Amino acid sequence: MYTVKDLYQEHGKTLGLELVAGSLGLKRKIKKPEVHRPGLSLTGYLKNLSSIRILIFGKGEIDYLRELEHHIRLERLSMILTPTTPAVIVARRYRPPKELTSICEKNGIPLFRASMATMALISKMIFLLNEEFAPTITMHGTLVEVFGVGVLIQGESSIGKSEAALGLLERGHRLISDDVVEIRKREDSYLIGSGPELTRHMMEIRGIGIINVAHLHGAVSVRPDKVLDIIIKLEAWNDKHFYDRVGLEERYCDILGVSLPFHLLPVKPGRDVVLLIETITLNYRLKSRGYHSAKEFNAKLLENIAKRQKKRKISEINTEVKG
Repeated sequence: MYTVKDLYQEHGKTLGLELVAGSLGLKRKIKKPEVHRPGLSLTGYLKNLSSIRILIFGKGEIDYLRELEHHIRLERLSMILTPTTPAVIVARRYRPPKELTSICEKNGIPLFRASMATMALISKMIFLLNEEFAPTITMHGTLVEVFGVGVLIQGESSIGKSEAALGLLERGHRLISDDVVEIRKREDSYLIGSGPELTRHMMEIRGIGIINVAHLHGAVSVRPDKVLDIIIKLEAWNDKHFYDRVGLEERYCDILGVSLPFHLLPVKPGRDVVLLIETITLNYRLKSRGYHSAKEFNAKLLENIAKRQKKRKISEINTEVKG
């Protein structure tokens, strides 16, 4: 479970956070990737107050509290600061009212001051929390960017995934992660793939060992993450297996509820796997722009068959007339 301490340690510098009070509550859990600006709740209207969201106090809230009498200020703050409140953040480095500081210290609610403006702080907090709470899965494979397309290369161990990725790098494409790929779902609509911090920009090539791609090929050959577009699975060629030779059948793979195009690529000596991966990627780009080679060929084939049938019928009718 994600805690206030995790947020402070990982993003404290980015947000410009300074802990003011309530250090004993840093282990409080953040249960929702949302923040709440109390505003109206400070007037006593608590209907829309969510007690499990981080509270953000901006200029409006601070100015309003300063205008209240001490006992009213204490009462209003006590109403919105509940035992389930994860944390309180005061934007723009405003000095928190003494009542807010004392309540947070007494109840163990972490109170921070942030250097960012209120709306910028809210936007950044929502983005960071959504990132932390996004559904995540770890998959075995190699993620590369080919012609701007995120390609996840999968297959059994020693099938040649890393070698294929190395060949793609030689052709000017980029590596995101080798062997282990961390996939995160964003906005419930697309997937972002990245690599673990420990093995980032590293590749394992059997017979050679660990290589640093960024050092060998330059910084332009790597990137930290990429949207995942297609999946290509390498498998050893099987003469008994029927492989699609037209391309009308489209297969998909579901990852975290997102459907991605899936291609099975048989591998055997003599096949240029790197060239085939590039071809699959270019064909995917054409399909995404509305051009489908297999369907066009099929349409032409059907049209050709229809023309021949029509000619045959006309020929039969002419034969009957002459007879």
